[in-house]
Amino acid sequence: MLDIPSSVRVDVEALLAAQNHMGVCDAIEQYAPVGKPDTMTAPHFPKVAGIDSTVPPPAHTVAPAPPAPAPPSSPGAPGAPGALIQDRLAGWVSDLTTLHELTERLARTAVMDDALHEVLRAGAALVGARRGLVVLEPADGLGPDTTVGLGLARADLGHIETVPRGATSYGRILDRTDGTGEPEVHADLLSEDGLDPRHREVAARLGYAASFALPLATQAAGRLGAAVWLYDEPAEPVERQRHLVGLYTRYATEHLARLLELERARTKSRTIAEELLPPRLPRVAGVQLAARHRTGPRGGGDWYDALPLPEGALGLTVGSVTGSGASAVAAMGRLRASLRAYAVMEGEDPVAVLSDLELLLRLTEPARSATALFAYCEPALRKVVMAGAGHSPPLVIGERRTEFVETSLSAPLGMLACWEAPSVEFSPEPGETVLLYTDGLLHRTGDPMDRAFARLHAAAAGVPRTIRDDPGAIADHVLHTVLPDGLDAADSDEDVVLLAARFE
Repeated sequence: MLDIPSSVRVDVEALLAAQNHMGVCDAIEQYAPVGKPDTMTAPHFPKVAGIDSTVPPPAHTVAPAPPAPAPPSSPGAPGAPGALIQDRLAGWVSDLTTLHELTERLARTAVMDDALHEVLRAGAALVGARRGLVVLEPADGLGPDTTVGLGLARADLGHIETVPRGATSYGRILDRTDGTGEPEVHADLLSEDGLDPRHREVAARLGYAASFALPLATQAAGRLGAAVWLYDEPAEPVERQRHLVGLYTRYATEHLARLLELERARTKSRTIAEELLPPRLPRVAGVQLAARHRTGPRGGGDWYDALPLPEGALGLTVGSVTGSGASAVAAMGRLRASLRAYAVMEGEDPVAVLSDLELLLRLTEPARSATALFAYCEPALRKVVMAGAGHSPPLVIGERRTEFVETSLSAPLGMLACWEAPSVEFSPEPGETVLLYTDGLLHRTGDPMDRAFARLHAAAAGVPRTIRDDPGAIADHVLHTVLPDGLDAADSDEDVVLLAARFE
């Protein structure tokens, strides 16, 4: 055993505190490439900063060999055994702190696109590159397939995609059948023998001279894709950099696999919800229709419908079932289908339609409640008879007025032993649009309900005159004005439905 003088013994805890005090985390904020000595790796890391030191190096990397023993020297000399051990521990702590910070950043991403960009930035810092791209192409063939770039515009990615797949680093990784996880290293592309001419042309045009590519694959997650980092000059990462980026990509692959599973579940839920809604709106003389629908990530129970009725009449309805997810979507589909049947039988009496729907809800969905609004329209007479159950009042938007329809207060369906509320009748003027919507439009604003209603009214009153004859444009204007800055498309538990009917 090596006898280390007490004056040079290393206190690991003090070393950790010193490392954090010296601003390692601040350096990571800028994604600066790691710059510690190459002798940082040992077969077993100490468990530091939340990183499990027992994780073995990935199959495609090899830990650097320990340095040759230095000749004996005095304890205070730079090459003394104590100083070497201290340097090695400092390198380990720095690298593990780096991995901890980068994986923490990645763990905070909740959307696939954000996670892919984070993987590219972190990998570029670890291997000392400036640009790169990630190709997401799950091996099961179920998608989604996408390509994300770092420091590369969409046109640049298009140029890279013109290179034959078999001549690219990511293409060779994705087309492997042996399941190996070896990296693709091209230290000097432009002088490489046998390089595809198109690849050489694209590399010269985009100004990169070397590349380093890794598969995004683990035994548990399978193969998800490949990441490629590009160097402006001939270069390649050293063994220590390869080892660090290999550990990072293993963790990143597991995180991406979880996001992929979540994204697929959300897509299925949205698809089912969309299929349960009308594929197209009917054409009825005297009225123009348009609808907008935004589904939350877990799928909600908001619906809309427009159906032709006897004698040229038209039935319009919007509503919302409590809850979210697959069960709420299924309940929404059952209620909407039943409401269509009730509307055909007694649509001229909206109160009877909602009373029948309330009875069905209590018998078949006793644990749920729902809000609903049904309007019986006679376009030739510009007459609308409407009843609502706990639903927000519609808006009438015209040249001379923008106002909410006065509807009576009523409880949602399924809340009382017997629901009943009076109907209201109003007559829109020629060129006016009746806008029906669900409460999700108001809830997504994050404002109290009185302020949300005021925002909705202001958005409707501000519809430009040039688009007032287009119900679709009116709906778009209201949606993007009430929910600016992408709130209409952001993940939310609230669905949003708008149904606009312009009377001629």
